[in-house]
Amino acid sequence: MQDQQQVNTHSQRQSEAFILPFSALDHASLPLVGGKGANLGELTRAGFAVPPGFCVTTMAYTLVARAAGLDTILAELAHTPDSDSVRLAELATAARTLLLAADVPAAITEAIREAYHTLGDGAPIPVAVRSSATAEDLPSASFAGQQDTYLNIVGIEAVPDAVRRCWASLWTDRAVSYRQSLVLDQSTVQLSVVVQCQIASSVAGVLFTANPLTGKRQQAVIDANPGLGEAVVSGQVNPDHFVVNTLLGEIVERHLGDKRFAIQPSPDGGTEHIEGVGNSETPCLTDEQICKLAKLGAQIEAHYALPQDIEWALDASEQIWITQTRPITTLYPLPANAPGTDDDLRVYFSLSVAQGVYGPFTPMGIQAFRLFSATAATFILGQPPQDPLAGLPVLVDMGQRLFIDVTPIIRNTLGRKLIILVLKGMETRGSVILQNLITDQRLTPSRYSRGHALLRFLQIVIQTKIPLLAARAIWRPAAARQRIARLEAQLRQQSTSFHAATSEEYLTAVEKLLLTDGIRVIRTVFPVAFAGIGAQVLASRLLKRLATPDEVQVLLRGLPYNPTTTMDMALWKLAQQLQKDPLLTSKVRDTPPAQLAAEYHQGILPPVFQQALEEFLQNYGHRGVAEIDLGLPHWSEDPTHILGALANYLQLTNAELAPDVQFKRGQQEAEAMRLELIRRARRKGWLRGKLVSFYLKRIRELSGVREMPKYLLVLLMTQGRKLLWPVGKELAKAGRLTQAKDIFFVTIPEARAGLSGKDLRPLVQERRASYTYEQKRKHVPRFLLSDGTEPTMATPTARTSDDTLQGTPASSGHVTAKARVILDPIGAHLEPGEILVAPSTDPGWTPLFLTASGLIMEMGGAMSHGSVVAREYGIPAVVGVAGATERITTGQHVTINGSTGIITINETPTL
Repeated sequence: MQDQQQVNTHSQRQSEAFILPFSALDHASLPLVGGKGANLGELTRAGFAVPPGFCVTTMAYTLVARAAGLDTILAELAHTPDSDSVRLAELATAARTLLLAADVPAAITEAIREAYHTLGDGAPIPVAVRSSATAEDLPSASFAGQQDTYLNIVGIEAVPDAVRRCWASLWTDRAVSYRQSLVLDQSTVQLSVVVQCQIASSVAGVLFTANPLTGKRQQAVIDANPGLGEAVVSGQVNPDHFVVNTLLGEIVERHLGDKRFAIQPSPDGGTEHIEGVGNSETPCLTDEQICKLAKLGAQIEAHYALPQDIEWALDASEQIWITQTRPITTLYPLPANAPGTDDDLRVYFSLSVAQGVYGPFTPMGIQAFRLFSATAATFILGQPPQDPLAGLPVLVDMGQRLFIDVTPIIRNTLGRKLIILVLKGMETRGSVILQNLITDQRLTPSRYSRGHALLRFLQIVIQTKIPLLAARAIWRPAAARQRIARLEAQLRQQSTSFHAATSEEYLTAVEKLLLTDGIRVIRTVFPVAFAGIGAQVLASRLLKRLATPDEVQVLLRGLPYNPTTTMDMALWKLAQQLQKDPLLTSKVRDTPPAQLAAEYHQGILPPVFQQALEEFLQNYGHRGVAEIDLGLPHWSEDPTHILGALANYLQLTNAELAPDVQFKRGQQEAEAMRLELIRRARRKGWLRGKLVSFYLKRIRELSGVREMPKYLLVLLMTQGRKLLWPVGKELAKAGRLTQAKDIFFVTIPEARAGLSGKDLRPLVQERRASYTYEQKRKHVPRFLLSDGTEPTMATPTARTSDDTLQGTPASSGHVTAKARVILDPIGAHLEPGEILVAPSTDPGWTPLFLTASGLIMEMGGAMSHGSVVAREYGIPAVVGVAGATERITTGQHVTINGSTGIITINETPTL
């Protein structure tokens, strides 16, 4: 008797492991029941109307999959690129075949039958059988429609069969390809199956709690059609479409679809198409039902604290049932403190995009910028904010990118003029967007803002002494450059002499470095950079009607004292040194850059090469791609990118195209133009000639310093990164971080909490997963509004014809050459003489500039980094070209006119 009871107890426990009712599930159940099942359980427990049901857990799938023998297929999938669609389809077919042929343990089949029997109180009720993968319906990826659903399944034998088909659908061609494109480990994805009472819906459809097209958060979008919701979800009909203002409860848009047919349950099981069930002139929902749906959607969104994509059904008694919900993954995230009404509008400007960094920032990289914002506030206002580690509230983290809340500036009469003026030089398209945006009545400046702004501006001028310091730089430029050189030497010296006894001291040192030394950089370097810009502005005004814009641009070729061009020339000099030794040349050309980097760190490169590379990295190792993120390794840690650039330089055999030759030629052209413009000015009078001569000389002596503020701030970040490594090692040794480099995925306060005993590993795991997802985001807005919409513009920077694009002229000249589209400079190869086409650039890109014959960028203005360097190298450049990386294809011959901003695509790609 006791043995029988033990058998029954074991059988019951095993059944419970395979079957879980919705009432037993919540968001934490995802590993057992997948995203769809976890959400249905969460909704059920929260009290929303969800058709009852149960989940066949991932444990059941795992047993069957293991018996099916998928290991070989999974191993091959791990080495199959997502571009090999044919092989992926073959592997998917093989996996489905194995699963459909595998034996299902009797315990699993019996558990499914028993749960179905209980669900219908013994009656053969219709159910929907739906796949629920562990990697779907998540905030980072929805995987919508990747697995199969079977509707109106009736009978105790039919349900287990539908469950098996759902298991096999984890390996449809589309699901395998989708997961491979997201670089997901296919072996980690498991499948649960949802079995849910089928609602005999009179109307069904989808509800988005935010507008998926515009991003607007206070709008619910509803698509509805008679019958089951499958007709809407699958896109087989043109449904009725409604948009509701959820704040006011008003229907603001309605478009009636043709509703050609409905999908209805078939009496024999399954579904059938019924023609002519709807009227194209009559909505299938009343206004009351529409508003009720929108209100229900708002409640579900509030529960999840995220906009939701909801599937719903309305039965004959007008009860609304929720059959599924998932996050809307396509919306760009808003800050937690974004206003919840349309009356209060905030404008966020992407600092990341403006700096040419499209990828996400590490948490410690964002921490560094918060400290720098506190540094700027201290310099301007004379005192730091209350919490320097939190930084200024205008610095906003959205989608792990840096944005600035520019609303206070836009709402100020003087401020809006200044920001538009700055953007015209930095990011032309952004200035046009902003000019259109300020017409919004919600951004109207206050009546008294002009006087207040002028007073505040005068206070800042007095506090910072920037005009006085800039005037001193214009008067004695050599002395200004010497002060900068002394500061750089001091900063480098202190980084080698600092030692701390404890990790807490290291954290304090990082704060001091970015705050105190940051102020030194701002005070010493920024006024000199402003002086160079001021000299350009004054010279341009004096030369009005005496010189064309292209002629003025010639003055900026071959500028001295620019640390970025100096770095590039040093790298070219290293390449020339290698070219003298055929063996070294062959080694760099034929060895993968990653292997060369490993040999450098091991100290086993050929001695001449080892020493030369070490000297270069001592001077410039703090630089890198996306170098403004303290959390990313720079070249001193990982010189792979630089070694790839060296191999690229070794392809250059034409002496006339050598970077140093072109740079010197640019200097000669600039000097010749300077003398010519002085001669023209003297014709207009002695005084104008003297002033033009003075300012043109200052342009040559000071304009190159424009890159120095960022150069030194990045140096500080690299030093801060070195100080953080010992903290990471201690936390990893104590088991509070998995590895030392995880220190860059926490903030300084969190690191202190770790030193006090807090386990940081779960936090880091969550952030790394989010970071990986954000790396795949294809679009980052340059401006985003607090209502979720992205302001855009219709300007000539878009395509003007099938073979012509228009952008902003950035560097004069005319060139026709083969284009090379590069989205990420790391590992990129650019043949000498090709035109570089990029979304944007930062200093980490500039080694590619030395062999490029022209530059096209989607972002930027006349004063953006890429424009400045292109002018210095004397290569034609057009920036602010919308969609350039999509419209232009590698191998196409294109013509750049750097004077008009016109780009002509001449022919199809030839690779």
